[in-house]
Amino acid sequence: MHLSATLGLLSLLCALSGTDGGKVLVFPLDGSHWVNMKVLIEELHRKGHNVTVVRASNSWYIKEESPLYNSITIPNVGGFDEKFFSLLIGRLLKIRRDGSSIWNRLQLEYEIIMQFKGMHEDMLQMLEGMTEDKEIMKSIQDAKYDVVLADPASGGGAIFAHMFNIPLVFNVRWTIHGEGHFAIAPSPLSYIPVPGGELTDKMSFFQRVRNVLTYLFTRFQVAVVADPIYTPFCLKLFGPGVNYFSLFQNADIWLMRNDFTFEFPRPTMPNIVYMGGFQCKPAKPLPADLEDFVQSSGEHGVIVMSLGTLISQLPQDVTDDIAGAFAQLPQKVIWRYTGSRPATLGNNTLLVDWLPQNDLLGHPQTKVFVAHGGTNGVQEAIYHGVPILGLPLVFDQPDNLFRMEAKGTAKIVDIATLDRTVFLEALKEVLHNPSYRENMQRLSRLHHDQPMKPLDQAIFWIEYVMRNRGAPHLRTESFRMSWIQYYSIDVILTLMATLFIFAFLFVYAIRYLFRVLFKKKVKRA
Repeated sequence: MHLSATLGLLSLLCALSGTDGGKVLVFPLDGSHWVNMKVLIEELHRKGHNVTVVRASNSWYIKEESPLYNSITIPNVGGFDEKFFSLLIGRLLKIRRDGSSIWNRLQLEYEIIMQFKGMHEDMLQMLEGMTEDKEIMKSIQDAKYDVVLADPASGGGAIFAHMFNIPLVFNVRWTIHGEGHFAIAPSPLSYIPVPGGELTDKMSFFQRVRNVLTYLFTRFQVAVVADPIYTPFCLKLFGPGVNYFSLFQNADIWLMRNDFTFEFPRPTMPNIVYMGGFQCKPAKPLPADLEDFVQSSGEHGVIVMSLGTLISQLPQDVTDDIAGAFAQLPQKVIWRYTGSRPATLGNNTLLVDWLPQNDLLGHPQTKVFVAHGGTNGVQEAIYHGVPILGLPLVFDQPDNLFRMEAKGTAKIVDIATLDRTVFLEALKEVLHNPSYRENMQRLSRLHHDQPMKPLDQAIFWIEYVMRNRGAPHLRTESFRMSWIQYYSIDVILTLMATLFIFAFLFVYAIRYLFRVLFKKKVKRA
């Protein structure tokens, strides 16, 4: 009897704590975005879910064979070309180094627009290849996936979720249309800064003008880059009743890769789940040789420098200036760098092809993080409370670092004006001004002070969608409304017309009464 009760209790606990393995179809984006998506895939795999990843055969990061997932490989389109991307980054850096004139800024924006247009054209070829392959279509149909997990910076996930009527979860900060909030949440431009404008939520009149112009430019980018590519494709697949932008807005859950330690306060929606820093973990012990180098820094500590996955080296003159500045400091430096050895490299600087960034940022000897401002690096710096010396280069990096600078946790150096003296003085300020570390550690405490780890929260909501076959009760219906309905223009015009009619009738009635009364007085006289 006692044994039966014990077994029954254990069975009940297992049923309550466990989740039946579901089937997850993943539409990722290659490059640094894959680093984020892989964290979710690893956790889904650990929890017993069956994961299938759609990838291009020429993918840069996404491997065909993996113990974590099965793969559907589409031949020769849609992937990232590492060599091409390196050349593009070099071109963008050259434009930035040539100065900050309006002409150079326009050149920079043009290069970025053309790159993203080419990326989406490749993605469209991949989608067309999938839809024309009856075998792939049948395999997706027969698999009966429980959820599509997608990166909305490409269009495939939303389109295929709609095509096969599968619930959709986004791993998002950026979409085809820009920053994710602007697709589904109210975003008044009076106090919501548009990413790219490098503004805060406290704007002067002229800053609000700049914010509106930045927003209009992002709409222009969408009209040039995305609309001509995805609109005809959706029209061909689904007919005129389906707008591809509404497919994005129809996602059940938006797992947002930031939180309000990074974001300025703003309106949000019930189906936006914040998981900023979900990829961050407590620091693990460093390899012995690296630990010895760190400990050799003594009381001065260590500076860590990494420019992310896309930028492994800089122009030689910039590299020499940075290395020369490092050489004048008492701190030890660990620098992820793969170019030729700088002529000015000091004995205090260790060059490495790869470094355990999370573990180094979590080491008590680390004093400053020299970074390009990618979202992952910024979130890891917040998680571990390490101030940043920012070296923004391309894409969203300037805006990310501006947000950190506005919160007093980072100082920015413009690569267009960088030299040895400028870089050294900026480093010294972040090292010796305690406010940078104090402000970052305050953000770190705020980030950690939450009831549930961001990764656990993300997995919960993915499983929630799987258990409930979606989350339509959390989705707003506002995107089904025209802009006239959304802003109540029709209601305002109706009320104004009604008020005008009543005013007209009231004035007419008064005038009529006056005429009647006046006529009576005249007759009596």
